[in-house]
Amino acid sequence: MLLAVGIMGAFACTGTALAGYQGAAVDEFIAEMTQEYGFAGEQLTELFDQAQRQQAILDAISRPAERVKPWKEYRPIFLTESRIGQGVDFWRQHEEALARAEVEFGVPAEFIVAIIGIETFYGRNTGNYRVIDALSTLGFDYPPRQPFFRRQLKEFLLLAREEQTDPLAVKGSYAGAMGLPQFMPSSFRAYAVDFDGDGHIDIWNNPTDAIGSVANYFKQHGWKTGEKIAVQAGGNGERFAEGLTQGLEPVKNAGELKALGWNARETVPDTAAVLAFKLEGAEGDEYWMGLPNFYVITRYNRSVMYAMAVNQLAGKLVDARGTPARGTPARGAKQ
Repeated sequence: MLLAVGIMGAFACTGTALAGYQGAAVDEFIAEMTQEYGFAGEQLTELFDQAQRQQAILDAISRPAERVKPWKEYRPIFLTESRIGQGVDFWRQHEEALARAEVEFGVPAEFIVAIIGIETFYGRNTGNYRVIDALSTLGFDYPPRQPFFRRQLKEFLLLAREEQTDPLAVKGSYAGAMGLPQFMPSSFRAYAVDFDGDGHIDIWNNPTDAIGSVANYFKQHGWKTGEKIAVQAGGNGERFAEGLTQGLEPVKNAGELKALGWNARETVPDTAAVLAFKLEGAEGDEYWMGLPNFYVITRYNRSVMYAMAVNQLAGKLVDARGTPARGTPARGAKQ
């Protein structure tokens, strides 16, 4: 039988309890956690008494999306001299862990560094909200995505018990993303690893664990060692526009695109699955073929421009470091 002792002192908080979360929905959630996962109901009640509804979180997630920036404006946000330079510093500081992750998971160091650089500027911006507040606020007070955030709340409580972490002390983004790589709780439990072997997974303060966790995430989502990421393309013809992919799934192969008038600027096997997309670049429209590894990056954040920023920042890091990418073919990063 799964006992509640795994939480132990994590929920034994002192001080005056703040007006927190109560009511039928919370009671139902607590009942699920006690009956299915062996938590102690009184400890969860105490925890939710201390969770705080954050209007700023609801405002942030409900705010109408700003105009989607075109690539020519999006790219300069992430490919800055500061982000490149500090990325090289991060790489050098954690070179041993990055090299080991590359060997064990097959993911080149520059892509791991690029993810951490774009997500949190190498750990400088990991979020200031208590995760329990973020997930309670969104799980109980944000109807459009309640099922998702309640599942994340469940995963968060499980990871707090497994890692013997005080759930009232963990901080993250307004959506509950955590640590240097900004893992949601479900991703933490599925992909985070104890890469330094100290018996504890810490993606908040331990870059080694964060590095291994990002690499494992990529590997588990299908990263292919040594394969290209994205290739710039050109072409024309009446059917050229038919090649553009709707969504992020690579539903066509390079041969099909070639038949529609697409010409890759690097060799791509006709059988290769590709995601074909257009970006509004500083010098005009750019056409690209994203290969399976590009799709893996979109699994981290479902955005073509995000994946391209990771891809190109990785290339810039290699260039700035002055070391050839080990076994990594050219990524077609436009200079």
